[in-house]
Amino acid sequence: MAEAEGLVNAVDELFDSPGGEILVSLRTYLRKRIKMLAVVFSVGFIATFPLTKRFISWLIDPTRLPENVDIIVISPVEFILLQVQLAAQIGLVCMVIVLVADGGWRASKNLAVRQRLAELKVQSPRPNSTLIVTCIVAFLLLTSGVTYAWKWLIPMLLEYLTTDAQAAGLSTEWRLTSYTGFISNLAVASGIGFQAPLVTTLILRLKIVRRTTVRSYRRHIWFSAFLLGALLSPPDPLSLFLVAMPVIILFEAALILDTLTRQEQ
Repeated sequence: MAEAEGLVNAVDELFDSPGGEILVSLRTYLRKRIKMLAVVFSVGFIATFPLTKRFISWLIDPTRLPENVDIIVISPVEFILLQVQLAAQIGLVCMVIVLVADGGWRASKNLAVRQRLAELKVQSPRPNSTLIVTCIVAFLLLTSGVTYAWKWLIPMLLEYLTTDAQAAGLSTEWRLTSYTGFISNLAVASGIGFQAPLVTTLILRLKIVRRTTVRSYRRHIWFSAFLLGALLSPPDPLSLFLVAMPVIILFEAALILDTLTRQEQ
């Protein structure tokens, strides 16, 4: 009984703390916005579902495949399920964008959030020209990452993997969902990874973490980059290297730029 009462008291203290108030506010916000988020997801799904068939047809065009490669489906419903999956992913992306935008705006007006940020000595950005530039840079980095994956990384890896299999005397027939997932995973990994310089710069300029602290965790950040490459790329050293190295190079470039342009106090 004493242990149970102690646990209840600990939970009550947690919810009475500034962090607990933020969690309660988040839960209340999600409950109030569940219908809006469902509508956003539905609109994104319905709007993009008719386009998924054209996208898949464009993706498996013979001009975009290595030589002697055939795309196959192994079940009657695989093609339609892939269309549903792609449309659902777009709907989720739309929902997350709306959730982050609306939630961030409302959080900036929340007293508990302001108190917690003050306790942590975090300087929250204001909606000014800097914020607009940050959004533009994030979009440009995302576009650069996807372009890097589409124009260079994916064709090279597909050619390498195909040549390797055909050299062993194997016929190359790829399952539709696996082929699409391979491309989307590499594009997403590159798009996210290319945000490394922006995230690093924001963390340093907002003084959330000191530059010396970031440098002390350099090995952990490098390891995280390779872990991302291992999770979202084929299980071979070349793919791992090509996904992780741009992230590491951009991270180090952001550190160097911050060192040259700002004196840490």
